[in-house]
Amino acid sequence: MVWLQQSDHFDPDSFNMPVIGIAAEMGQHDSGFHQHNMGQLLFTQRGCIKITLENQISILPPTRVAWIPPKIRHRAEMRSSVGYRSIYLNVSETELISAQSEVLEATPLLQALLERIAISSFDSDWHQGRRAHWLAVFFDEIREARREPTLLPLPFDRRLKYLSLEQLPPLLRILATYIGASEKTITRIFQRDTGMNYQQWRQQWRLVKAIELLAQNKTLSYIAQELGFANDSAFVTFFRRAMGRPPREYMADSGR
Repeated sequence: MVWLQQSDHFDPDSFNMPVIGIAAEMGQHDSGFHQHNMGQLLFTQRGCIKITLENQISILPPTRVAWIPPKIRHRAEMRSSVGYRSIYLNVSETELISAQSEVLEATPLLQALLERIAISSFDSDWHQGRRAHWLAVFFDEIREARREPTLLPLPFDRRLKYLSLEQLPPLLRILATYIGASEKTITRIFQRDTGMNYQQWRQQWRLVKAIELLAQNKTLSYIAQELGFANDSAFVTFFRRAMGRPPREYMADSGR
């Protein structure tokens, strides 16, 4: 394990190890787009991480873990202090968690294993002894972990390049006027680029943004207003329908 400062550069591919862990306490930090040959698991103890892939974004709050497969170009942005942990896996020597990027719910046991593995020394033996047992339980927990529907696919059509991802996307009829395309054309674009129609995509944006604001400890009234809901109750109903629990319970729940 290495404790990193915000300005430190770390290249996991320079080590010939099956598992490498790093830890850091970061304020505002932007990794920039990069990739590596090892798969990566990201975890934060507080605050949140915005993860941007080639055609997806996601917000990673505490008690969730993101999996980024090998050689996937990505960027991690941190806007508040986090207990940042990262585990790199050489998938030729360990399991491949998935060929796709995923966000998983971390049970208390999985969180404890992530911490143990992340702070282990670089010369740890992962093929035998207690650390080999940790890995076995770790991968078993990963396989059973609930996959979270919190990835937002991004449209890549040039007509939508000015669509803001920071503010509530406009209604379809307003967007059609803004970019000079018909509602049917926009619907086809989103279905082709994201696998969702525009209304479904807009709702997914609301969900991802809600998680970011919840991780910043914003009030339900503030979030409801920012995301264009009529009131707190409408927002809570929307969130519960998407995630299976109300917002505050989602943020407090550690997957027990």
